[in-house]
Amino acid sequence: MYKVRAIAPFSAELQVPGDKSLSHRAVMFGALSNGPCEISGFLPSADCWCTVEAMRALGIEIEVLEETEWGPSKLLVHGKGGKFEAPSAPINCGNSGTTMRLLAGILAAQPFETELYGDESLSRRPMDRIAAPLRLMGAEIEGRGERCTAPIRIRGTQDLTPIAYESPVASAQVKSAVLLAGLYAKGKTSVSEPYLSRDHTERLLKYLLVKTVREGNTVSIWGGQTPESRDMRVPGDISSAAFWIVAAAARPGSRLRVKNVGLNPTRTGILSALTRMGARLSESIDEENGEPVGSVEVVGHKLRAIEIGGDDIPKLIDEIPILAVAGALAEGKTIIRDARELRVKESDRISAVAENLRRMGVTVDEFADGMEITGGAQLKGATVDSLGDHRIAMAFAIAGLYAEGETIVRDTDCVNTSYPGFGAELEQIMKS
Repeated sequence: MYKVRAIAPFSAELQVPGDKSLSHRAVMFGALSNGPCEISGFLPSADCWCTVEAMRALGIEIEVLEETEWGPSKLLVHGKGGKFEAPSAPINCGNSGTTMRLLAGILAAQPFETELYGDESLSRRPMDRIAAPLRLMGAEIEGRGERCTAPIRIRGTQDLTPIAYESPVASAQVKSAVLLAGLYAKGKTSVSEPYLSRDHTERLLKYLLVKTVREGNTVSIWGGQTPESRDMRVPGDISSAAFWIVAAAARPGSRLRVKNVGLNPTRTGILSALTRMGARLSESIDEENGEPVGSVEVVGHKLRAIEIGGDDIPKLIDEIPILAVAGALAEGKTIIRDARELRVKESDRISAVAENLRRMGVTVDEFADGMEITGGAQLKGATVDSLGDHRIAMAFAIAGLYAEGETIVRDTDCVNTSYPGFGAELEQIMKS
């Protein structure tokens, strides 16, 4: 539980934990490589640790080299060139859709059957979106109901067929699952998306000397390639930084610098959206492991409402809960469209955001694919529910920093799935 009160303008410099998307991929791709890979900056969250344990269950040796107070932060993954062992028991993916969906792509090419399961939240999320293309490639995948929800059973084959797949959704998880299976197929496998989704997989494969080609919104990979073992450094997670960036951006007089954060252009839609809202942001960019990395500086300023939709959505899909809070703090009506995907995240994030904003005195009209938020009114302290969703919990902790009276956010253990240490950082900001 978080208990939050309004704060005055603040100044801070901080570094957020490692990028969740890249931590998952670094461990999986290290396991696929032809030798040892040292991974530094690993995010020691519950979600990412599920990926470590999944790889271990498949016969991959992973050593912990360094730990922080929150858990392991440097790992040594001993790659076995894409060869895995049949697990002795079903594999627990916890709350992690990334673990389940990307792992399915690898398991589609293995000569054994594996069962993947997860917690109650993950067991509601649709896996048909990865099952459909992997079945076309020759894998047998079974789940519950039409949406193929977990637990899912995957019977792989070493004779996968390459495909040219037209994905109905812009999803980095779907794209990555197909590309990972494509590493084992004989020939060229392609994935086309309606909009460009996150490209961490393509960048990391290129860094590990695997050839992929992008033409527009289509990515292709050729089977028979083995990732080269190389050390990887995971930058800070822009999705985690987004909470503090909004906290500073909407408060005139506040100043914030976030250092060593990932600035991949397929992930920085939150910065573009805030800039359109009138936020005063600046970036300094370097590059490492093929990923843009650098710092973001924020000077607080009054925000104005904007409309968000179309091909912007894949670039900020995880940041919409905190962007909705920014909309509540801005002058005018902020409209979010084309975000139906939020209905099938860890919670129904459209419904959760709308309900919690209303509890705090904000007028919200909810659509099937988004919402309209009337901003500018003084937020009221309230008791709000996270629904077990880490991004809802953190977004409304930030909202509480702007509300009259006390805001209580219930069920906050879920934050450990992506940002262990958020609560301590929140306490520090409230004391500043």
